[in-house]
Amino acid sequence: MILEIGRENGVDLKRILVVEDNDDNREILVYRLQRMGGYEVVAASNGKEALEVASQAKPDLVFMDLRMPVMDGWQATHALRQTAWGKNLPIIAVTAHTMDADREKALQGGFTDYIPKPITDYSFLQRKIQSLFKDSPGNP
Repeated sequence: MILEIGRENGVDLKRILVVEDNDDNREILVYRLQRMGGYEVVAASNGKEALEVASQAKPDLVFMDLRMPVMDGWQATHALRQTAWGKNLPIIAVTAHTMDADREKALQGGFTDYIPKPITDYSFLQRKIQSLFKDSPGNP
């Protein structure tokens, strides 16, 4: 499967990968990101699938659930960090675990940031995404 980079008004869209095993949570996040505009959104339902999708899609950002069957988000993130194209990829942990220690563990475990579930403030999410893209190489 070869993925073409989406374009909107003549501009290449940033590609976001959503990795979430819960169908409802995945569909809601994908829908909300698509509604924000300016992003092409691809999805995976576990870490193993995420590695397969990411290797072809080469996303600009990943939202990664931590607890999933087949391969969890910790393992998938570790594997992504081992690739040349994934070593600096922004990967945001998305989890229902909301203790301060969980945030620190995620940041030390290779994640760029951490967002607790359920995500209810999508304007906050949009600002976070824009900040990550603004700070990434090749963006003004």
